[in-house]
Amino acid sequence: MSLLRELTYDIEDVIDKFIHKLGTDGHQHHGGFKEFFRKTARRLKTLGSRRKRVKSSYKLDDIPCQHSSVDPRLSALFVEEAHLVGIDGPRDDLASWMLQDESSLTKHRKVLSIVGFWWVGENDTSQGGLSQDSRGFSLSGFISVSQKPNVKKIMKDLISQLHCKKDFKEGIDTWDEPMCIAKLKRLLHDKRYLIVIDDIWSISAWDNIKCAFPENEFSSRIIVTTRVVDVARSCSHGGNGRMYEMEALNDLHSKRLFFKRIFGSEDRCPDVLKQVSYKILKKCGGLPLAIISISSLLATKPVVKDEWERVRRSIGSALDKGRSLDGMNNILSLSYNDLSPNLKTCLLYLCIYPEDYVIERDILVRRWIAEGFISKEREQSKQEVAENHFYELINKSMVQPVDIGYDGKARACQVHDMMLELIISKSVEDNFISLAGHGQTDLAKCDGLIRRLSIQHIDQELAFILANEDLSHVRSLTVIASTCIKHLPKLVGFEALRVLEFQDCKNLHEYDMNGIDKLFQLKYLSFRGTDMSKLPSEIVRLYGLETLDLRDTRIEELPTGIIQLVKLQHLLIARYPYGLCPYGETKIPNGIGNMRDLPVISGFNIIKSSLCPVEELGNLSNLKELHLQLDGRGCQEYKRHEEMLLSSLCKLGACKLQSLRIVSDEPTPLQFVDSWSPLPDNLQIFWMTTGYYLPKMPKWIVPALTSLAYLNINLTEATEEDLRILGDMPALLHLGITFRTVQKERLTVQGVAFPCLKEFNLIRTFRCESAVYLSFEEGALPKLEKLELPFYVPVAEAYGFYLGLGHLPFLRDAIVTLCNDVKISSESSSAAYAAIRKEANSHPNRPRYTPSRCHLPSCLAPSDVRPGQSAGQHGHDELSCSRCASPSCSRCGATAGPASGT
Repeated sequence: MSLLRELTYDIEDVIDKFIHKLGTDGHQHHGGFKEFFRKTARRLKTLGSRRKRVKSSYKLDDIPCQHSSVDPRLSALFVEEAHLVGIDGPRDDLASWMLQDESSLTKHRKVLSIVGFWWVGENDTSQGGLSQDSRGFSLSGFISVSQKPNVKKIMKDLISQLHCKKDFKEGIDTWDEPMCIAKLKRLLHDKRYLIVIDDIWSISAWDNIKCAFPENEFSSRIIVTTRVVDVARSCSHGGNGRMYEMEALNDLHSKRLFFKRIFGSEDRCPDVLKQVSYKILKKCGGLPLAIISISSLLATKPVVKDEWERVRRSIGSALDKGRSLDGMNNILSLSYNDLSPNLKTCLLYLCIYPEDYVIERDILVRRWIAEGFISKEREQSKQEVAENHFYELINKSMVQPVDIGYDGKARACQVHDMMLELIISKSVEDNFISLAGHGQTDLAKCDGLIRRLSIQHIDQELAFILANEDLSHVRSLTVIASTCIKHLPKLVGFEALRVLEFQDCKNLHEYDMNGIDKLFQLKYLSFRGTDMSKLPSEIVRLYGLETLDLRDTRIEELPTGIIQLVKLQHLLIARYPYGLCPYGETKIPNGIGNMRDLPVISGFNIIKSSLCPVEELGNLSNLKELHLQLDGRGCQEYKRHEEMLLSSLCKLGACKLQSLRIVSDEPTPLQFVDSWSPLPDNLQIFWMTTGYYLPKMPKWIVPALTSLAYLNINLTEATEEDLRILGDMPALLHLGITFRTVQKERLTVQGVAFPCLKEFNLIRTFRCESAVYLSFEEGALPKLEKLELPFYVPVAEAYGFYLGLGHLPFLRDAIVTLCNDVKISSESSSAAYAAIRKEANSHPNRPRYTPSRCHLPSCLAPSDVRPGQSAGQHGHDELSCSRCASPSCSRCGATAGPASGT
């Protein structure tokens, strides 16, 4: 297969060169020989994907391998409970859930689905729950399903475990699948049973199995473990189910498990081995099976530092070669081999990034598309297909989600160190990606041409090695934080390049950019986080470019010919919404109105730009995302810029605009947005982050905006009428209001308001000059998960310090800042603290409650912390003042403790 892949690459390169030499120069031609050849080329270029379909059709991946068929999890399945760590909390929670409804009139059967990251410990937890609480059940059993379940065998194995009359099992060897299911249903129908079903891989497997477990009224329980989120969700679907997401072991439990298996305890570990042990544990990332496998390997090694260092350095290769780690490798490979060919390709691509790297979803999706991994499917665009691939990798627990947004979708992901080792190994083996740096001493590649190259932190010697390689077939070049940038091979040698990214290279100005215009196949170009202050003028001849990412650079002006790049899809200048661009001076290029197909623009400074291109923004009829910097209030023509921007927004209102973000470091007036009309029918996001506060809610923010899901706005004050208007918006998921007044009346969020809202942030000004007392009626915010608000103690004192958290059934996180004024005693502050804490603790979900305290106009720490003592020892979650961020109190000297998260 590797030979066919290499041949496919070569054919594609030759065809691309030939088409380029026909003289297309980036423009479309129709008809005749060229169009015929282009269609032929496209068919040949899809040879790789068709090869995957052939492979799938002939079941080539299903050919039995030479390894043993023994379940690789067996060594962990039968670990004695006394040797397990970190399961006490989950097990107790599980036990509490199993005992629910025992005294109620309706005793439904319930299903608990436990989902974990590569079998992160869900089986330990379910086994722990089984051993702890099966005594209250008439029948209990444990079955393991695996990837390709044999339902008949599963039913027989379970029946053989359950206590029943001897004649009930007569003829069991002759039973077919329907008979097995019918027999098991008969055995369980009048019993209180507890069944653990381990390692379900698909929804269809669950559908085939669940019919054997009757819905009786005896408080029966089923515990299901899986590594796939969608499967867990399906198993627990309905009012009587629950999904439990296991987390990796924390540092304390990881150390306890690791040292217990080798030395008996950490105290018995020689001091000389502790540092290298901690580095090895970091590689394991809290994954119990990884800790067990590697500690078992180390237990056979001499207690010598050099030997342990050798194991640490070779963990990646040991996954392939070390017999003691076969179980670990097999488990990871099980998950990998279960992926479709397209998902495997997308996963392998992640090894271009270093350990612990947070990989942004949007960047990854754009790169996948530029590499040619993604094709349109039915009614879905390439962007939608690529995003689905990203979420599917998370769903299958191959990567870990990071930064879950208001819509429940991850904005980024991370690759567990163990999985990273596996995909690096497979990428190098298949000559998919070659790595320079990455903690390696040489260039990691197999025989064959370099197709994709990732460079990180390399020295001058390795840079010279690269200079002698044949790089003419490299399709993507990624350079991250390299200090030897000037010694890297020149761009002119990378003639097949489709993706080029320099990231966080602070000396990029030393690199020779000559020849960049020769990269005629380039689709993705990023200089993100570099010190670049001027783009090469030749960039305007990259006619196939689809993404130009200049975020966090010093570039103030683009080349005049940039508007010739008519295929550009993403023109990114500043970073939103994660923070303001440190410069924010980039001007909109003249003639931008010619780029009519451009859907995403981010970061241009409106005031610094000429009036003409500001007006031309209104001509971009396909624009979906517009993110603007609005600094420069002192500009003499500010009013004219404001008028032109409003004119453009009004034109875009009749188009496809979905997201508008306006950011400013200055108190730039934004009253002009009140005149915005017509409004975009599909507007989903409005983000306002400036030093200016609107005196009242804009007229256009009305319930008629049926698609608005994300609203972030600055108001002089938050009123009950504003909350009523916003509460009627049917699609609102996130609401952030920053206000700057101390409101001395109670505000109430009334019933049926905010039917879909998941995040509600009522934000004070940075100087702590604002506060409010807000309470929630029953029925309001029925889906709210995250809450942040300032709690004004002087007003709340008259009402008895009540928020109404119990009326928010889905609340998971609450950050409440207690705000006083100088007239309020510390006793009142402590009483408010205790009252809100009591509300949080009595909530059925036990939400994470993080209180902080701030005194208006000065900062005071709680009075019940004695001078010189740690606040963390007194039960305070957060004592760093939300106004001054000081870690200690100037009045009493108490030091701040970390948030407890309880």
